[in-house]
This record gives sequence, structure tokens and C-alpha cells, in this order.
Amino acid sequence: MTTPLAPEARDRLYAACANAITEAGESRESLFLARLALLLFEQVGDEARCRQALADALDDLPLPSLSASPSTTPETST
Repeated sequence: MTTPLAPEARDRLYAACANAITEAGESRESLFLARLALLLFEQVGDEARCRQALADALDDLPLPSLSASPSTTPETST
């Protein structure tokens, strides 16, 4: 069993993930997220836990808010 992240670490990782998604750009967002998930699944190394995480992520998935609209989120350039 793994230790849950501290709230501060979770917030930092959430921000880093959001920035990476923005950097990937709208056209590659889904590919980036699928690749990230696969890399993290490799780290977990347990198919059942990974499948449960997929199910948990879909459970009560909220609709995007207006503030998250692509038209208001600038993309960063590299």
C-alpha cells in the first residue's frame, strides 16, 4: 500500500500537471494524459490498482467549468 500525498504535495503536483497539459496544447492534451497515465501505471506495477484508479477517476467526474474554457486559457510556448 502506498502513502497518500500530503495536501501541499497534491496541490503542487496538480499545478505542475495543469501546466504540463497547457504546454502540450489542446491538440495533444489527450495523448499527453494517456502517456502520463501509462507511465504512472508502470510505476504502480499493479494492473488491478490501475484499473481501480481509472474507475475512480471517472466516478462523479465534473463537467468543465467556464473558467477552464480553452478560449480563456493561454497556451505557453516553448
